[in-house]
Amino acid sequence: MKLRTFEASDVQGKKVLMRVDFNVPFKNGVVTDDSRIRAHIPTLKRLLDAGAKVALASHFGRPKGKVDPAFSLSQIVPDVEKAYSLKVKFVDDCVGDKVKAVLDELKSGEIILLENTRFYAEEQKNDPEFAKKMAAPFDVFVMDAFSACHRADVSTAGVIPLLKSFAGGLLMREAEMLGAVSESPAKPYVLILGGAKVSDKIAVVGNLLDKADKILIGGGMAYTFLKAQGYEIGKSLCEEDRLDFAKETLAKAASMGVKVLLPIDNVVASGLDDANAQVADGCNVPADKMGLDIGPKTAKLFADELKGAKSILWNGPMGVFENAAFAEGSKVLCQAVADSTREGAVSVIGGGDTASAVRKFGFADKVSHVSTGGGASLEYCEGKKLPGMAPFEIK
Repeated sequence: MKLRTFEASDVQGKKVLMRVDFNVPFKNGVVTDDSRIRAHIPTLKRLLDAGAKVALASHFGRPKGKVDPAFSLSQIVPDVEKAYSLKVKFVDDCVGDKVKAVLDELKSGEIILLENTRFYAEEQKNDPEFAKKMAAPFDVFVMDAFSACHRADVSTAGVIPLLKSFAGGLLMREAEMLGAVSESPAKPYVLILGGAKVSDKIAVVGNLLDKADKILIGGGMAYTFLKAQGYEIGKSLCEEDRLDFAKETLAKAASMGVKVLLPIDNVVASGLDDANAQVADGCNVPADKMGLDIGPKTAKLFADELKGAKSILWNGPMGVFENAAFAEGSKVLCQAVADSTREGAVSVIGGGDTASAVRKFGFADKVSHVSTGGGASLEYCEGKKLPGMAPFEIK
Protein backbone atom coordinates (compact mmCIF):
# COMPACT_ATOMS: atom_id res chain seq x y z
CA MET A 1 0.00 0.00 0.00
CA LYS A 2 1.29 3.46 -0.92
CA LEU A 3 0.37 6.46 1.19
CA ARG A 4 0.22 10.21 0.63
CA THR A 5 2.96 12.06 2.49
CA PHE A 6 4.11 15.68 2.74
CA GLU A 7 6.67 17.73 0.88
CA ALA A 8 8.69 20.48 2.55
CA SER A 9 6.50 23.11 0.90
CA ASP A 10 3.39 21.60 2.54
CA VAL A 11 4.66 22.24 6.05
CA GLN A 12 7.12 25.13 5.82
CA GLY A 13 6.20 27.70 8.46
CA LYS A 14 3.04 25.76 9.28
CA LYS A 15 1.70 24.72 12.67
CA VAL A 16 1.74 20.94 12.51
CA LEU A 17 -0.10 18.52 14.77
CA MET A 18 1.86 15.26 14.64
CA ARG A 19 0.25 12.16 16.13
CA VAL A 20 2.92 9.98 17.69
CA ASP A 21 2.72 6.94 19.93
CA PHE A 22 4.37 7.61 23.27
CA ASN A 23 2.37 4.90 25.02
CA VAL A 24 5.64 3.37 26.16
CA PRO A 25 6.50 1.02 29.05
CA PHE A 26 7.12 3.17 32.12
CA LYS A 27 8.35 1.98 35.50
CA ASN A 28 9.73 3.78 38.56
CA GLY A 29 9.75 7.10 36.73
CA VAL A 30 11.70 5.84 33.74
CA VAL A 31 10.79 4.75 30.21
CA THR A 32 12.08 1.18 30.03
CA ASP A 33 11.91 0.90 26.23
CA ASP A 34 12.01 4.04 24.07
CA SER A 35 11.73 2.23 20.72
CA ARG A 36 8.38 3.82 19.93
CA ILE A 37 9.70 7.28 20.74
CA ARG A 38 12.75 6.85 18.51
CA ALA A 39 10.65 5.42 15.69
CA HIS A 40 9.30 8.92 14.97
CA ILE A 41 12.71 10.57 14.54
CA PRO A 42 12.77 10.48 10.69
CA THR A 43 9.35 12.11 10.34
CA LEU A 44 10.06 14.73 12.99
CA LYS A 45 13.40 15.60 11.40
CA ARG A 46 11.74 16.11 8.01
CA LEU A 47 9.21 18.46 9.57
CA LEU A 48 11.77 20.46 11.50
CA ASP A 49 14.15 20.67 8.55
CA ALA A 50 11.26 22.13 6.55
CA GLY A 51 10.72 24.82 9.18
CA ALA A 52 7.49 23.51 10.69
CA LYS A 53 6.27 24.30 14.20
CA VAL A 54 5.46 20.88 15.61
CA ALA A 55 3.16 19.77 18.42
CA LEU A 56 3.31 16.10 19.36
CA ALA A 57 0.08 14.41 20.47
CA SER A 58 -0.26 10.98 22.05
CA HIS A 59 -2.18 8.88 24.53
CA PHE A 60 -0.46 7.27 27.51
CA GLY A 61 -1.99 4.38 29.44
CA ARG A 62 -5.68 4.15 30.25
CA PRO A 63 -6.84 7.17 32.26
CA LYS A 64 -10.47 6.43 31.25
CA GLY A 65 -11.34 9.89 30.05
CA LYS A 66 -10.29 11.71 33.21
CA VAL A 67 -7.25 13.74 34.26
CA ASP A 68 -4.95 11.41 36.19
CA PRO A 69 -1.40 12.50 37.09
CA ALA A 70 -0.27 8.87 36.95
CA PHE A 71 -0.81 9.01 33.19
CA SER A 72 0.54 12.48 32.47
CA LEU A 73 2.92 12.68 29.53
CA SER A 74 4.92 15.26 31.48
CA GLN A 75 6.67 12.29 33.11
CA ILE A 76 8.34 11.20 29.88
CA VAL A 77 9.58 14.62 28.72
CA PRO A 78 13.18 13.85 29.81
CA ASP A 79 13.11 10.59 27.81
CA VAL A 80 11.74 12.37 24.73
CA GLU A 81 14.39 15.08 24.99
CA LYS A 82 17.10 12.45 25.31
CA ALA A 83 15.83 10.45 22.32
CA TYR A 84 15.47 13.53 20.09
CA SER A 85 18.37 15.62 21.43
CA LEU A 86 15.95 18.54 21.51
CA LYS A 87 14.36 20.78 24.10
CA VAL A 88 10.70 19.85 24.51
CA LYS A 89 8.11 22.28 25.85
CA PHE A 90 5.25 20.56 27.66
CA VAL A 91 1.66 21.84 27.55
CA ASP A 92 -0.65 20.49 30.23
CA ASP A 93 -3.60 20.22 27.82
CA CYS A 94 -4.15 18.97 24.28
CA VAL A 95 -6.85 21.45 23.22
CA GLY A 96 -7.79 25.04 23.90
CA ASP A 97 -6.13 28.36 24.66
CA LYS A 98 -3.03 26.93 26.34
CA VAL A 99 -2.09 25.05 23.19
CA LYS A 100 -2.72 28.06 20.97
CA ALA A 101 -0.70 30.37 23.21
CA VAL A 102 2.39 28.15 23.24
CA LEU A 103 2.11 27.52 19.51
CA ASP A 104 1.95 31.25 18.78
CA GLU A 105 5.25 31.75 20.63
CA LEU A 106 6.95 28.73 19.14
CA LYS A 107 9.81 29.33 16.75
CA SER A 108 10.31 27.30 13.59
CA GLY A 109 12.24 24.14 14.36
CA GLU A 110 10.93 23.91 17.95
CA ILE A 111 8.58 21.25 19.32
CA ILE A 112 6.00 20.94 22.05
CA LEU A 113 4.44 17.89 23.66
CA LEU A 114 0.73 18.01 24.44
CA GLU A 115 -0.89 16.36 27.43
CA ASN A 116 -2.45 12.89 27.19
CA THR A 117 -5.29 12.96 24.66
CA ARG A 118 -7.17 10.34 26.67
CA PHE A 119 -7.68 12.74 29.56
CA TYR A 120 -10.80 13.59 27.55
CA ALA A 121 -13.53 10.96 27.16
CA GLU A 122 -14.38 12.53 23.81
CA GLU A 123 -11.07 11.32 22.35
CA GLN A 124 -11.95 7.64 22.10
CA LYS A 125 -15.54 8.44 21.12
CA ASN A 126 -14.18 10.30 18.08
CA ASP A 127 -16.41 13.20 19.04
CA PRO A 128 -16.66 15.68 16.12
CA GLU A 129 -16.82 18.78 18.33
CA PHE A 130 -13.72 17.69 20.22
CA ALA A 131 -12.02 17.06 16.87
CA LYS A 132 -12.71 20.67 15.91
CA LYS A 133 -11.14 21.87 19.17
CA MET A 134 -8.04 19.74 18.66
CA ALA A 135 -7.61 20.81 15.05
CA ALA A 136 -8.33 24.53 15.62
CA PRO A 137 -4.78 25.83 16.34
CA PHE A 138 -3.16 23.89 13.50
CA ASP A 139 -2.67 24.11 9.74
CA VAL A 140 -1.50 20.55 9.03
CA PHE A 141 -1.93 17.08 10.53
CA VAL A 142 0.69 14.34 10.19
CA MET A 143 -0.31 10.84 11.28
CA ASP A 144 2.77 8.85 12.31
CA ALA A 145 1.38 6.60 15.06
CA PHE A 146 0.95 3.27 13.29
CA SER A 147 0.37 1.41 16.55
CA ALA A 148 -2.73 3.55 17.18
CA CYS A 149 -4.03 3.79 13.61
CA HIS A 150 -6.46 0.89 14.01
CA ARG A 151 -8.36 3.02 16.54
CA ALA A 152 -10.83 5.60 15.24
CA ASP A 153 -10.04 8.24 17.87
CA VAL A 154 -10.10 11.99 17.43
CA SER A 155 -6.30 12.25 17.41
CA THR A 156 -5.83 9.38 14.93
CA ALA A 157 -8.76 9.83 12.56
CA GLY A 158 -11.19 12.56 13.61
CA VAL A 159 -8.92 15.49 12.76
CA ILE A 160 -7.97 14.16 9.30
CA PRO A 161 -10.91 15.75 7.41
CA LEU A 162 -10.41 19.05 9.24
CA LEU A 163 -6.79 19.73 8.31
CA LYS A 164 -4.48 19.28 5.38
CA SER A 165 -3.36 15.81 6.35
CA PHE A 166 -0.52 13.44 5.47
CA ALA A 167 1.00 10.13 6.47
CA GLY A 168 4.33 10.31 8.26
CA GLY A 169 7.40 8.26 7.43
CA LEU A 170 6.75 5.59 10.05
CA LEU A 171 3.22 5.02 8.77
CA MET A 172 4.57 4.73 5.23
CA ARG A 173 7.29 2.27 6.30
CA GLU A 174 4.77 0.07 8.10
CA ALA A 175 2.44 0.04 5.11
CA GLU A 176 5.30 -0.80 2.76
CA MET A 177 6.73 -3.64 4.85
CA LEU A 178 3.49 -5.20 6.08
CA GLY A 179 2.15 -4.95 2.55
CA ALA A 180 5.20 -6.82 1.26
CA VAL A 181 4.34 -9.85 3.43
CA SER A 182 0.55 -9.77 3.33
CA GLU A 183 -0.54 -8.52 -0.08
CA SER A 184 1.71 -10.03 -2.77
CA PRO A 185 4.53 -11.76 -0.88
CA ALA A 186 7.45 -13.24 -2.78
CA LYS A 187 7.48 -17.04 -2.68
CA PRO A 188 8.23 -19.21 -0.79
CA TYR A 189 6.24 -17.43 1.93
CA VAL A 190 6.41 -18.65 5.54
CA LEU A 191 3.94 -17.49 8.17
CA ILE A 192 5.00 -18.01 11.80
CA LEU A 193 2.22 -17.83 14.37
CA GLY A 194 2.52 -18.00 18.14
CA GLY A 195 1.27 -16.27 21.24
CA ALA A 196 -1.45 -17.40 23.58
CA LYS A 197 -4.69 -17.41 21.61
CA VAL A 198 -5.96 -18.92 18.38
CA SER A 199 -8.79 -16.38 18.44
CA ASP A 200 -6.32 -13.51 18.00
CA LYS A 201 -5.03 -15.03 14.75
CA ILE A 202 -8.22 -16.37 13.12
CA ALA A 203 -8.65 -13.46 10.72
CA VAL A 204 -4.92 -13.46 9.84
CA VAL A 205 -5.08 -17.16 8.96
CA GLY A 206 -8.22 -16.56 6.92
CA ASN A 207 -6.61 -13.73 4.95
CA LEU A 208 -3.18 -15.29 4.40
CA LEU A 209 -3.85 -19.02 4.10
CA ASP A 210 -4.08 -18.88 0.31
CA LYS A 211 -0.83 -16.89 0.11
CA ALA A 212 1.35 -18.94 2.47
CA ASP A 213 3.46 -21.92 1.48
CA LYS A 214 4.15 -22.93 5.10
CA ILE A 215 2.66 -22.06 8.46
CA LEU A 216 4.68 -22.74 11.60
CA ILE A 217 2.55 -22.74 14.76
CA GLY A 218 3.99 -22.46 18.26
CA GLY A 219 3.18 -20.70 21.50
CA GLY A 220 0.08 -21.34 23.55
CA MET A 221 -2.13 -21.44 20.45
CA ALA A 222 -0.37 -24.60 19.25
CA TYR A 223 -2.07 -26.67 21.95
CA THR A 224 -5.53 -25.94 20.61
CA PHE A 225 -4.33 -27.29 17.26
CA LEU A 226 -2.67 -30.30 18.88
CA LYS A 227 -5.80 -31.15 20.86
CA ALA A 228 -7.85 -30.81 17.68
CA GLN A 229 -5.66 -33.56 16.24
CA GLY A 230 -6.33 -35.81 19.23
CA TYR A 231 -3.14 -35.28 21.25
CA GLU A 232 -3.04 -34.95 25.03
CA ILE A 233 -2.08 -31.43 26.08
CA GLY A 234 -2.12 -31.72 29.89
CA LYS A 235 -2.75 -28.35 31.56
CA SER A 236 -1.66 -26.36 28.50
CA LEU A 237 -3.64 -23.42 27.18
CA CYS A 238 -6.55 -24.45 25.01
CA GLU A 239 -9.49 -22.58 23.52
CA GLU A 240 -12.16 -25.26 23.51
CA ASP A 241 -14.46 -23.12 21.37
CA ARG A 242 -11.77 -22.93 18.65
CA LEU A 243 -11.16 -26.65 18.23
CA ASP A 244 -13.47 -26.84 15.22
CA PHE A 245 -11.69 -23.87 13.63
CA ALA A 246 -8.35 -25.59 14.17
CA LYS A 247 -9.60 -28.81 12.55
CA GLU A 248 -11.09 -26.92 9.62
CA THR A 249 -7.91 -24.85 9.13
CA LEU A 250 -5.70 -27.94 9.08
CA ALA A 251 -8.02 -29.66 6.60
CA LYS A 252 -8.25 -26.60 4.36
CA ALA A 253 -4.50 -26.07 4.40
CA ALA A 254 -3.94 -29.70 3.41
CA SER A 255 -6.38 -29.38 0.52
CA MET A 256 -4.55 -26.25 -0.68
CA GLY A 257 -1.10 -27.76 -0.39
CA VAL A 258 -0.09 -25.43 2.45
CA LYS A 259 2.32 -27.13 4.85
CA VAL A 260 1.32 -26.62 8.51
CA LEU A 261 3.83 -27.60 11.19
CA LEU A 262 3.06 -28.04 14.89
CA PRO A 263 5.40 -28.81 17.81
CA ILE A 264 6.90 -32.30 17.87
CA ASP A 265 8.32 -31.75 21.35
CA ASN A 266 7.61 -29.25 24.10
CA VAL A 267 9.26 -27.62 27.08
CA VAL A 268 6.87 -28.35 29.94
CA ALA A 269 6.50 -27.53 33.62
CA SER A 270 3.78 -27.61 36.26
CA GLY A 271 3.46 -23.85 36.00
CA LEU A 272 5.30 -20.62 35.22
CA ASP A 273 7.08 -20.68 38.57
CA ASP A 274 8.22 -24.28 38.27
CA ALA A 275 12.03 -24.34 38.19
CA ASN A 276 12.04 -27.94 36.94
CA ALA A 277 11.24 -27.37 33.29
CA GLN A 278 11.80 -30.43 31.12
CA VAL A 279 11.44 -31.48 27.51
CA ALA A 280 8.52 -33.76 26.68
CA ASP A 281 9.30 -35.63 23.47
CA GLY A 282 6.51 -36.14 20.99
CA CYS A 283 3.31 -34.15 20.57
CA ASN A 284 1.70 -35.15 23.88
CA VAL A 285 2.07 -33.18 27.12
CA PRO A 286 1.97 -35.04 30.47
CA ALA A 287 -1.33 -34.68 32.33
CA ASP A 288 0.19 -32.71 35.23
CA LYS A 289 2.25 -30.36 33.02
CA MET A 290 1.68 -27.46 30.68
CA GLY A 291 3.53 -26.63 27.49
CA LEU A 292 5.39 -23.32 27.84
CA ASP A 293 7.78 -23.37 24.88
CA ILE A 294 8.48 -25.38 21.77
CA GLY A 295 11.14 -28.06 22.33
CA PRO A 296 14.61 -28.22 20.73
CA LYS A 297 13.53 -30.64 17.99
CA THR A 298 10.67 -28.34 17.02
CA ALA A 299 12.91 -25.28 17.09
CA LYS A 300 15.35 -26.99 14.72
CA LEU A 301 12.51 -28.21 12.50
CA PHE A 302 11.02 -24.71 12.26
CA ALA A 303 14.44 -23.18 11.61
CA ASP A 304 15.08 -25.68 8.80
CA GLU A 305 11.69 -24.87 7.24
CA LEU A 306 12.67 -21.21 7.04
CA LYS A 307 15.67 -21.93 4.82
CA GLY A 308 15.07 -20.64 1.31
CA ALA A 309 12.11 -18.46 2.31
CA LYS A 310 11.68 -15.22 0.39
CA SER A 311 8.97 -13.71 2.63
CA ILE A 312 8.46 -14.21 6.36
CA LEU A 313 5.80 -12.80 8.68
CA TRP A 314 6.11 -13.66 12.37
CA ASN A 315 3.38 -12.81 14.84
CA GLY A 316 3.48 -14.34 18.30
CA PRO A 317 6.40 -15.77 20.34
CA MET A 318 7.05 -19.50 20.59
CA GLY A 319 6.83 -19.59 24.38
CA VAL A 320 6.84 -17.56 27.56
CA PHE A 321 10.11 -15.94 26.53
CA GLU A 322 10.17 -13.53 29.47
CA ASN A 323 11.25 -16.53 31.56
CA ALA A 324 14.67 -17.87 30.57
CA ALA A 325 13.46 -21.45 31.05
CA PHE A 326 10.92 -20.99 28.24
CA ALA A 327 12.80 -18.62 25.95
CA GLU A 328 14.97 -20.87 23.81
CA GLY A 329 12.36 -21.61 21.15
CA SER A 330 11.77 -17.93 20.40
CA LYS A 331 15.51 -17.26 20.49
CA VAL A 332 16.24 -20.03 17.95
CA LEU A 333 13.51 -18.67 15.67
CA CYS A 334 14.99 -15.17 15.96
CA GLN A 335 18.31 -16.52 14.71
CA ALA A 336 16.66 -18.49 11.92
CA VAL A 337 14.67 -15.47 10.69
CA ALA A 338 17.83 -13.35 10.84
CA ASP A 339 19.71 -15.99 8.80
CA SER A 340 16.97 -16.02 6.17
CA THR A 341 16.99 -12.23 6.04
CA ARG A 342 20.72 -12.26 5.45
CA GLU A 343 20.10 -14.64 2.54
CA GLY A 344 17.64 -12.22 0.95
CA ALA A 345 14.26 -12.85 2.57
CA VAL A 346 11.94 -9.98 3.48
CA SER A 347 11.16 -10.56 7.15
CA VAL A 348 8.57 -8.66 9.17
CA ILE A 349 8.05 -9.03 12.89
CA GLY A 350 4.58 -8.19 14.20
CA GLY A 351 4.56 -5.75 17.09
CA GLY A 352 3.72 -6.47 20.71
CA ASP A 353 5.33 -9.50 22.36
CA THR A 354 7.04 -10.68 19.19
CA ALA A 355 8.81 -7.36 18.81
CA SER A 356 9.76 -7.47 22.48
CA ALA A 357 11.28 -10.93 22.02
CA VAL A 358 13.28 -9.91 18.96
CA ARG A 359 14.64 -6.85 20.77
CA LYS A 360 15.39 -8.81 23.94
CA PHE A 361 17.51 -11.34 22.07
CA GLY A 362 19.34 -8.69 20.04
CA PHE A 363 17.91 -9.38 16.58
CA ALA A 364 15.92 -6.21 15.90
CA ASP A 365 18.55 -4.92 13.46
CA LYS A 366 18.96 -8.30 11.77
CA VAL A 367 15.46 -8.54 10.29
CA SER A 368 13.85 -6.41 7.60
CA HIS A 369 11.29 -4.69 9.82
CA VAL A 370 10.00 -4.78 13.39
CA SER A 371 6.49 -3.35 13.49
CA THR A 372 5.66 -0.78 16.15
CA GLY A 373 2.07 -1.98 16.41
CA GLY A 374 0.79 -5.29 17.74
CA GLY A 375 -2.96 -4.89 17.27
CA ALA A 376 -2.51 -2.63 14.25
CA SER A 377 -0.19 -5.04 12.46
CA LEU A 378 -2.62 -7.91 13.10
CA GLU A 379 -5.53 -5.93 11.67
CA TYR A 380 -3.47 -4.85 8.67
CA CYS A 381 -2.58 -8.47 7.94
CA GLU A 382 -6.22 -9.41 8.36
CA GLY A 383 -6.88 -7.19 5.35
CA LYS A 384 -8.77 -4.54 7.30
CA LYS A 385 -8.80 -0.85 6.44
CA LEU A 386 -7.28 1.04 9.36
CA PRO A 387 -9.04 4.36 10.13
CA GLY A 388 -5.79 6.21 10.81
CA MET A 389 -4.18 4.96 7.59
CA ALA A 390 -6.87 4.38 4.96
CA PRO A 391 -7.51 8.10 4.26
CA PHE A 392 -3.93 8.46 2.97
CA GLU A 393 -4.02 5.50 0.62
CA ILE A 394 -3.03 6.26 -2.96
CA LYS A 395 -5.28 4.19 -5.20
